[in-house]
Amino acid sequence: MPRGQKSKLRARERRRQARGETQGLEGPEGSSSPASAGAAVSCTNSGEGAKSQDEGSQQSSKGTELSRRDPLNKKVVLLVQFLLQKYQKKEPVTRADMLKYVIKKYRYHFNDILKRASEHMELAFGIDVKEVDPIRHCYALLSKLDLSVDGTVHEEENTPKTGILMIVLGVIFMKGNCAREEDVWEVLNLMGIYSDKKHFIYGEPKKIITEDLVQLKYLEYRQVPNSDPPRYEFLWGPRAHAETSKMRILEFLAKVHDTVPSAFPAWYEEALRDEEERARARAAARARITAMASARARAMASSSSHSK
Repeated sequence: MPRGQKSKLRARERRRQARGETQGLEGPEGSSSPASAGAAVSCTNSGEGAKSQDEGSQQSSKGTELSRRDPLNKKVVLLVQFLLQKYQKKEPVTRADMLKYVIKKYRYHFNDILKRASEHMELAFGIDVKEVDPIRHCYALLSKLDLSVDGTVHEEENTPKTGILMIVLGVIFMKGNCAREEDVWEVLNLMGIYSDKKHFIYGEPKKIITEDLVQLKYLEYRQVPNSDPPRYEFLWGPRAHAETSKMRILEFLAKVHDTVPSAFPAWYEEALRDEEERARARAAARARITAMASARARAMASSSSHSK
């Protein structure tokens, strides 16, 4: 087998392991694995929800079995919990602390454990783990979206909501930039997130997506015109347009699916057009600022010459 193909297969296996490790985080409440998220998003367009759910259950069983066979999986789960606590408390993260409090005797597997935990943080919670000081080995935990000044919807809850928002934005994008509420819940249900059930990570999901994220301008939630009984739909809010892009959302979903954005041709072309429009808008804004600065400089020079 070619060397590059072997590396690709190993990478996919690590990603499958990371998905299985989600089971250790969630307990008996339900599933929130990235694999379920990916299957859910695709099933909204393929009509294969039941099949995806069966496949998700099989993956969960395999993940649980894998955890028993691989002792590193437990360390990955513990490290994810450790990183989430650090994120919530806004505390610095260092390699020394991870080794001391989590990794312990598995220090020679540190890089593998951190890589798998980082992948889970990104796919399940929308948080990137980045090394910001290679000398002192300090890491930053960065939300994919700045949900507020402190990176959370409610200061008192202090729980990251970026993961659920990224999925909802993805559903909206893939449903033609406007998604019916029932389509959004179809996706979230496959992740073990229900409108009438408190979630172990997200709390009250219905309140988050129909109130909190709407108030923060990340989502628009409106009644479908002339619907009787009333039905509702979601759109991207102005802050979502400002703080992320269709390409970033597509990259996130592609990573969930173990593929690349171009594997979804129609959405990829739309995302590319969106990137081009954003680039033109930025160029126009820069041109306006430059013109205003030049006009002001000329006015000041003219005023100065008249005063002499």
